[in-house]
Amino acid sequence: MTTAGEALRLTDLGDEARAARFARLQERMPSVWDAMRRELENESIIVVPSVAPGPSSTGTTLQAYEERFLFLLLLLRQPRLRVIYVTGRPVPPQVVDYYLGLLPGVIPSQARRRLHMVAVHDGSRRPLAAKLLERPRVLADLRALIPDPSRCHLVPYSTTPLERDLALSLGVPLYGADPRLLFLGSKTGCRRLFAEAGVAHPQGREDVRGVEDLVSALAGMRAARADMAAAIVKLNEGASGSGNALVDLRGLPAPGAAGEREALRRSVEDMAPEHTGTPVDAYLERLASDGGIVEERIEGEEVRSPSVQLRVTPHGEVELLSTHDQVLGGPSGQSYLGCRFPADPAYAAMITGEAARIGAMLAREGVLGRFAVDFVVVRDGGGEWRPYAIELNLRKGGTTPPFLTLQFLTDGRYDAAAGTFTSPDGRPKHLVATDHLESPLLRGMTVDDLFDVAVCHGLHFDHARQSGVVFHMMSSLTELGLLGVTAVGDSPGEAEALFRRAEEVLLREAAAPRESVLPPV
Repeated sequence: MTTAGEALRLTDLGDEARAARFARLQERMPSVWDAMRRELENESIIVVPSVAPGPSSTGTTLQAYEERFLFLLLLLRQPRLRVIYVTGRPVPPQVVDYYLGLLPGVIPSQARRRLHMVAVHDGSRRPLAAKLLERPRVLADLRALIPDPSRCHLVPYSTTPLERDLALSLGVPLYGADPRLLFLGSKTGCRRLFAEAGVAHPQGREDVRGVEDLVSALAGMRAARADMAAAIVKLNEGASGSGNALVDLRGLPAPGAAGEREALRRSVEDMAPEHTGTPVDAYLERLASDGGIVEERIEGEEVRSPSVQLRVTPHGEVELLSTHDQVLGGPSGQSYLGCRFPADPAYAAMITGEAARIGAMLAREGVLGRFAVDFVVVRDGGGEWRPYAIELNLRKGGTTPPFLTLQFLTDGRYDAAAGTFTSPDGRPKHLVATDHLESPLLRGMTVDDLFDVAVCHGLHFDHARQSGVVFHMMSSLTELGLLGVTAVGDSPGEAEALFRRAEEVLLREAAAPRESVLPPV
């Protein structure tokens, strides 16, 4: 408890007091937002791409995802903006130079003076925001780098109570949803939101906890649709498909028949978690503690997984930003691997209209910042596509870096009505991207080797043609054999060809020579 005149510290505040103080801090966001459009002196952003560790994450994995948002360094094309970028471990200087070299119309050395890379020198498997909050000296250094707090805001990956507390500690507003609204983006919350918005979504049940809940939910779903072949269980806070599990419902007794519940129980006990390292027992324990949903798996002759990206501005305006076709993989095809932009025009406008209704509801709830609505679209016999909303991500996601990289590099704009992206000279632009170009062969390459290969084989992004390849997540190359790639072209075919060529060249170069030649004795 503090008395009048005493300095107030974060630890002096309970959760309700922090939430109230954060709400007052966020009232500054509209003026900060408006100032950024006027190229005023002393404007700045603090980028803290803090990611919650997944089931198989390592410190290196988290560092790679923290570096996935280095495309924000392209904002330094704004001549007065200062960017303060925080990571767990230092980013290799040649990686920073690579992004500065992509800046169009900017002298890299001038941009470098406005960039401050800050590392907490902690590569452990914990969220970056948590590491910062336990280091008051680093927080003090960050505050000292802010030229004018009234023209600064925090740019997070997602907004949990950790990011809220970080904004309070730095004294700058946060461009993202209030953590008190995050339930809307949970699997249970978004299904209820879809229903309220009148947006089609798979039949299912919310607030499922444990085996008995799950068996009862599946029995009720089969009573409504007897021919349902499979269902997907989703943990409320799962991300990128890693919190999902597939339940096979084929060959069971008829709905309501004797033995159905016991058969369903066996199917639940035999379900397949998308993360292959997660035992079913551990998954069910997590479901019992955290809750989740179960819904029908949408199937048909053609099934695709597009998404729509939107944002709510600090003035409460909903803006439609982009559509993507997601590239999924994993044991049952539910894990995010990459994307193609823009989404197929055959359904882009359809899902955009549905997402706009959801966005309007989120704006009324007070949500701020970027978010995405994931869909499944299906058709049979070449008929009409039918869309089903399946997830709401109240955060930036895997489609954010490639799209904003394209936008910052080309100054192009997305036309939501037409479903097209064009550069200022009227050329259409397309991209193919992945966070998962993976091979053990790539461990033999350094970042400098990667740059040599890109330049020697003409893969580097060409500003004159506004096409080529941009790399990301480069620090994971040597240790994990993992790399992110975004290929930009004037047509879907050109972007795909560039992507495939980059993949083929990198793997070929990484494979030879397989072993060093021994020097003479």
